[in-house]
Amino acid sequence: MKIVVFNVKYSENLGDGLLAQCIEAGLIRGAGHIEVETIDLAGREGFGMGGSGRRQQALKVLHRLPGFARRWAVGYVLGRTLRKLRGKWDAKIAAADAVVIGGGNLFQDDDLNFPLKVGTVLDCVRRHNRPLAIYAVGVSGHWSAPASRLFGRLKRTNLVHLSVRDSFAQDSWRRHFPEGPEAKIVHDPGLLTRALVSDAQSSASSRHQPIVGLCVTEPVILQRHASQKASAIPLRDIAEYRDLIRLLVQDGYHVRLFCNGASEDQIFAQRIRDEASMHRLAATGALQLAPRPCLPEELIRILLSTDVILAHRLHACIAAYSLGIPHVGLGWDKKVEGFFRSVDRQSYFLNGGGTSPSDIARLLRAADSEGIESLRHRAIMSQAEGGIADMRRNLTRRDQNIVAEISSVIRNDHRAATPN
Repeated sequence: MKIVVFNVKYSENLGDGLLAQCIEAGLIRGAGHIEVETIDLAGREGFGMGGSGRRQQALKVLHRLPGFARRWAVGYVLGRTLRKLRGKWDAKIAAADAVVIGGGNLFQDDDLNFPLKVGTVLDCVRRHNRPLAIYAVGVSGHWSAPASRLFGRLKRTNLVHLSVRDSFAQDSWRRHFPEGPEAKIVHDPGLLTRALVSDAQSSASSRHQPIVGLCVTEPVILQRHASQKASAIPLRDIAEYRDLIRLLVQDGYHVRLFCNGASEDQIFAQRIRDEASMHRLAATGALQLAPRPCLPEELIRILLSTDVILAHRLHACIAAYSLGIPHVGLGWDKKVEGFFRSVDRQSYFLNGGGTSPSDIARLLRAADSEGIESLRHRAIMSQAEGGIADMRRNLTRRDQNIVAEISSVIRNDHRAATPN
């Protein structure tokens, strides 16, 4: 059986690559008859193919435009790209037995970027009447009228599985589709990151001083995609990072700056390290900057090199939880809070403009001290595995029925040919 999966596997943000690899592994696990191919919605065909030196400037320009102008610009550029991709996607879906769209925050109206891409896939799925699973997706609260029409194409498909990754996404889905179909909640597939790690990778190295990993995100990214006011986002400028780093070093930690792979995030992390007051800490080794990861495996190695992690990025937190690394999340989008709620770690999530570097340092110390509660962790991991297994059953049920029908025909023919 061939399953084609659509997401943004080859995004510069390697959290998307992690969850894509987790979906692939989960679909194949224990089912030797399944072949999986992942297709990137942006047309990328490998890691390290998504970035350019113009990306950060383009994002800043888009951020300054009014909404209607952003949608026009995105639609104009994407229209040309999708005309080229549609034929490839149509052929892939025609040759497949089933299709998955997920995971990640794919049902968001980011100036029609995802609506146009997902709408094109839904057209191809409907044309070939392939069983469709929408799996563990994020769903934004506001969709424009064009986005609603594009996403609404799913109603004309053979939808056999529909799930979202948290209660916020489920509430948004219900508002967008009050008459159904109903989406159930499953854990984000990134929680299966641990299954991608070899024993050699997961063995903790002995360290004289504990290391805090600060996952840095360019503030423009946070502001452009935030579900709250920019003023309510904690740790959003170099001065706050500088104050936090000083507090952590005073507490006896070494600090390792890193990013999830996006080039603009790495540039911002470099600016933090190069800030004049950080020179002495960098010279002594108390402050380090990890090389920009270009593969999911490289991001995993960075995470495993730390003792506790702080991040705005959702999948830095999700992967950390999977790997058993204590972590603190910072609010900017409801999806981060949704994850911390889903694993019962709300007390390690911070949000609001009144959050100070000292508040963050205090919570990092607490997270490091408490660690990850083992019984709850095992239960969450089991639930995450169960979620993807359920999707696989829904997708393969038709395939199994066909096999059963063929077997029945063969048995009946054999009986008819056998003399009494």
